[in-house]
Amino acid sequence: MTCYETLFVVKPTLTEEEIAAAITKVKNVLAKEGAELVGTNDMGMRKLAYPVEKNDRGYYTILFYKAEGTVINELERNLKISEDVIKFLSVKYVKNKELAQFDKLVTAANKNIEAEKVEAPAVETPVVEAPAAETTEA
Repeated sequence: MTCYETLFVVKPTLTEEEIAAAITKVKNVLAKEGAELVGTNDMGMRKLAYPVEKNDRGYYTILFYKAEGTVINELERNLKISEDVIKFLSVKYVKNKELAQFDKLVTAANKNIEAEKVEAPAVETPVVEAPAAETTEA
């Protein structure tokens, strides 16, 4: 299987749930086609270099996966017909140096996911202070 990276930009006008649904839809296409998703990097909302479909911003997501070449055709077909996706780019990694870089990118993406899980806000327990003891002078 060959290593690939696909970056796609989702419209900024969507709600968080709609953005998550668009990303899940792309992941489901990969799963249905038999690709092995090895990493995901949600870069979040960013400014575009130039306006695309009258949008100055977009939600960036990068998927790292291993798949056969025929998967790319189906994935890009789905990205083209999706109204939520305004831009996309797929990159194929073949040479040894490229594969080493692919592994570094996957490792970094997975570290970001783990860091987000660790930084999740914990439920704070209220601190109850004991009443101060009264002193009586005789």
